[in-house]
Amino acid sequence: MAQKLRGKWAAGIQPKNFTWVIKDRFAVCERPGGFGDGHRRVRRQEEIIWLRENGFDVVVSLIQASHNLHNYEELQLPYRHRPLQTDELETYLPALYRELDDLIAAGSRVVMHGEELGDRVVGVVGGWIRWKGLVEDPTDAITMTEQLTGRKLDPFARQVIMRADEFR
Repeated sequence: MAQKLRGKWAAGIQPKNFTWVIKDRFAVCERPGGFGDGHRRVRRQEEIIWLRENGFDVVVSLIQASHNLHNYEELQLPYRHRPLQTDELETYLPALYRELDDLIAAGSRVVMHGEELGDRVVGVVGGWIRWKGLVEDPTDAITMTEQLTGRKLDPFARQVIMRADEFR
């Protein structure tokens, strides 16, 4: 059962590397609570509370493992587990992009995360931006994604963005 928090902690804390892709509609961040040796249970709870209290309707988790997903249930925040399938991009990305598009079009406020906000998640986001037609030119989409996330993209991320029109 979820613990009731009081005072300044009742609003939770913003997840690390939280970035809006589309303001007030679609955001990305690192896994609530952190990843690897830096993962903290209390931080995870506080970050999920922040997402819930800031009106997010659904979390889309791209991490491979399903552990810790029960924390979303405990804190009454709907989630969808969509482990990133890098070896099956041709089938995985069109399905994920359609699902994201449907959620956002239905008015849901969506946050997506991987273990970290690294090149794989950022590449998927940049690919969605291009797939959606928000930026048509692949070079412009790469530049926009780099500026949005404040990082240079690796070859995998660039490839996803370059190929995004194939996934329509």
